Amino acid sequence: MTKVLIVDDAAFIRSHLKLLLESNGFEVIGEAGNGKEALEKIRVLRPDIVTLDITMPEMDGIECMAEINKMDDSPIIIMISALGQELAVKKAMMNGANGFIVKPYKSETVIKSLNKFRT
Repeated sequence: MTKVLIVDDAAFIRSHLKLLLESNGFEVIGEAGNGKEALEKIRVLRPDIVTLDITMPEMDGIECMAEINKMDDSPIIIMISALGQELAVKKAMMNGANGFIVKPYKSETVIKSLNKFRT
């Protein structure tokens, strides 16, 4: 089963994504509220996929992604961003993101995006 770490500073987004992913056959192995917490959890939990918000406190998604990409055997990174963050999304894609989802998102879009990387 594909292991996913959900990273978003909004608890309701993490909760919604967890329910959505688990009901579609993904294993949500953890959640993080910012980039620093995400890096710690990635090292310990070794997810296959990380959903990563861009705008977060302490360490944003772009900075976090740069650190993830330095890791051996780094996970697939799917960026999640609110409308109006187009420049950040482009920067993320140029710096190694494997995909992006725009908030507010449709459930089908999330599943379709993550299914591409199912292990």
